[in-house]
Amino acid sequence: MRFTGYSFGSIRVDGVTYDHDLVIDRGKIRKRKKAASRKFRDAYGHTPLSVAEDIPWRCRRLVIGTGADGALPVMQDVRDEARRRKVDLVLLPTAEAIGALTKAGADTNAVLHLTC
Repeated sequence: MRFTGYSFGSIRVDGVTYDHDLVIDRGKIRKRKKAASRKFRDAYGHTPLSVAEDIPWRCRRLVIGTGADGALPVMQDVRDEARRRKVDLVLLPTAEAIGALTKAGADTNAVLHLTC
């Protein structure tokens, strides 16, 4: 997977530009569907990442890009589930997460938040 550009709200992967949050699951890219986490928005001031979402757990390492300013809240239940599944959870601002993904092996999945 080749990342050739990231700026607030936009990312380019393998020549395709996306303007929404992404989930990378075993080399496949899909849109992050955060509707299941919206019920927690008031408690966090932002829609967090929760286990209610379709998180790509089938990996050894899960990289979470927390946005340009690192503002995406990751709920404790996600951290607990990663520990339970023995998945190495890596939380980084999205620009740094992209750097980590560039060096990552095939056993790494990701959730990338593109704004805040």
